[in-house]
Amino acid sequence: MCNGPLTGKVLLFSLPLMLSGMLQLLYNAADVAVVGRFAGSASLAAVGSTGSLTNLMINLFIGLSIGASVVVARNLGARDFRRAHDAVHTAIALSLVAGVVSLVIGVAFSRSLLVLMDSPDDVIDLAALYMKIYFLGMPALMVYNFGSAILRAMGDTMRPLYFLTISGIINVLLNLFFVCVFHMDVAGVALATIISQYVSAALVVICLSKLENCCHLNFKEIKLHKKDVGEMLRVGLPAGIQSSMFSVSNVLIQSSINSFGSTVMAANAAAANIEGFTYTAMNSIYQASITFTSQNVGAKKPERIGKVCTVCLLTVTAIGIVMGCGSYLLGESLLKIYSNDPTIIPYGMIRLRYVCLPYFMCGVMEVFVGLLRGMNCSAAPMIVSIFGSCVFRVAWVYTAFRVSPTLETLYIAYIISWTICSLIQFACYLFVKKRTTRRLTQAMNNE
Repeated sequence: MCNGPLTGKVLLFSLPLMLSGMLQLLYNAADVAVVGRFAGSASLAAVGSTGSLTNLMINLFIGLSIGASVVVARNLGARDFRRAHDAVHTAIALSLVAGVVSLVIGVAFSRSLLVLMDSPDDVIDLAALYMKIYFLGMPALMVYNFGSAILRAMGDTMRPLYFLTISGIINVLLNLFFVCVFHMDVAGVALATIISQYVSAALVVICLSKLENCCHLNFKEIKLHKKDVGEMLRVGLPAGIQSSMFSVSNVLIQSSINSFGSTVMAANAAAANIEGFTYTAMNSIYQASITFTSQNVGAKKPERIGKVCTVCLLTVTAIGIVMGCGSYLLGESLLKIYSNDPTIIPYGMIRLRYVCLPYFMCGVMEVFVGLLRGMNCSAAPMIVSIFGSCVFRVAWVYTAFRVSPTLETLYIAYIISWTICSLIQFACYLFVKKRTTRRLTQAMNNE
């Protein structure tokens, strides 16, 4: 990551990560498709409507895995192998704490939060049951995400792909088994998901324990190292808060969608699942921008940061345009995979038109965020995202949507917020890059 041409290396790093993310999405896609086709629209709405709420409750902790990746990558770039070793064990300890805390919160407050979201009476019981079972898998989800973050920091994105392939196949097979054979409805798809999550967590832990380098996981050494926790929180906590605030605005938007009834809820759930594949592909470039920038900062090579920026921006734009347009053009056929109810198709196409077509703008915004976090600046992109996206979207719901309460009005908020954030994040990137270059140059001159 610190020497030679970047384009091929970014692609080699991102492609397995992209496929891994898509396999993770297939967990929820399999849930949505199986329950939609074999249990009905109400069950589809129940499973789909929980996405923004579950993200709200777990994204804070998932954000900490970004901090873990940055700290491990920076130490590896600086060849400080002792610190990298401590950071690995701190990350796994932190994942266990995060998993237990999110499990308790999710099981205890799922139904209350669904009530606050005005979930319809024909959906809320099914949605609450799905969420309570789903949150039993939180310890496994956290361990897998933190473990994968460690492997990404090493430049290894292949093994997480293998692990997700195995657990994804298990998830799909169990979905069909529990729903079609035992008629367990939403409980069946939730149970299939958490079983597959524990499989993927076990595989990543076994992988780390068999490494023969500084990132080798020794179960007896798993503990929280104060300095590493501080660094992970400094980078990861703003990332988690930003993701959680995005989820707050998405919960409000989901509440507005709920006001249109279960048919629109089901259509929105299916369309959101389709566009999720485009987001996941673009997110792999975001992850690459973090890791490549972190390692080059650790290696004191600031001249490569601009090259990382150019390669990542061009790649994410190409991915966003191709996949976003493709999802819209194939939208009707894709929506039919999720439900055999023809009434959801027109509503699903509205979301794909207003969110999927311009989705590359979201990818551009996130690449700038990744570059900033790789340069150890996490608070600024958090603040920009909170005000540029979250606060704006909330204000939009209470103003523009109140004046014109249509789905089109609701979805336009995404386009405007991405544009605002991209421009401000770009300005932040230029400022922080200049400051980082000056600091690293001074450090090299003093050596």
